[in-house]
Amino acid sequence: MAKYVGPVCRQCRREGVKLFLKGERCYSDKCAFSRRGYAPGQHGQGQGRKKVSEYGLQLREKQKARRIYGVLERQFRSYFEKAERQKGITGENLLVLLERRLDNLVYRMGFASSRTQARQLVMHGHFEVGGRRVDIPSYLVRSGEVIKVCEKSKESPLIQGIAQELPHKTIPTWLNVVVNDLSGSLVRYPSREEMDVSIQEHLIVELYSR
Repeated sequence: MAKYVGPVCRQCRREGVKLFLKGERCYSDKCAFSRRGYAPGQHGQGQGRKKVSEYGLQLREKQKARRIYGVLERQFRSYFEKAERQKGITGENLLVLLERRLDNLVYRMGFASSRTQARQLVMHGHFEVGGRRVDIPSYLVRSGEVIKVCEKSKESPLIQGIAQELPHKTIPTWLNVVVNDLSGSLVRYPSREEMDVSIQEHLIVELYSR
């Protein structure tokens, strides 16, 4: 399974905005973007003065969305084509598909501090969906399906630490989490207003429509 294995903080610096890819570290003084908020590379500090073309803006928005959800180009393009075939607004359909990924929902439900950690937990088989174990981070959860920490995994020190923090997490209204059972469900698909990601999806649609 392909994934980005380079420096994570470099991605935030390249996009010029915090993508919160490392969980709690992004809120601390150790955040690389807070200390060096300019683009990486030899000429990074001078890139802010460059005029960005329309294509450049569209490309950066697409890259930002990919990096937030941890998706590589081929899979992201596949999501876009699927969103294009669905009824409704293509850009919003695309974001809903990305939000329905199992690793994203594990993060949204508070079972992980970042999407990267959620992806790792899913790949290690710590979660089951609808009563069966699923270790595919890109699994698209359907409305009404229940995501639950496997019984054996509840004994893990990592999972126990997450369980202690869970009552203090803010859960989106379109999700339902049962803290005592370490489970949650996708109540319904979110509307655009409920997806708190700073992405201008219309620029992504314009890019792929060229």
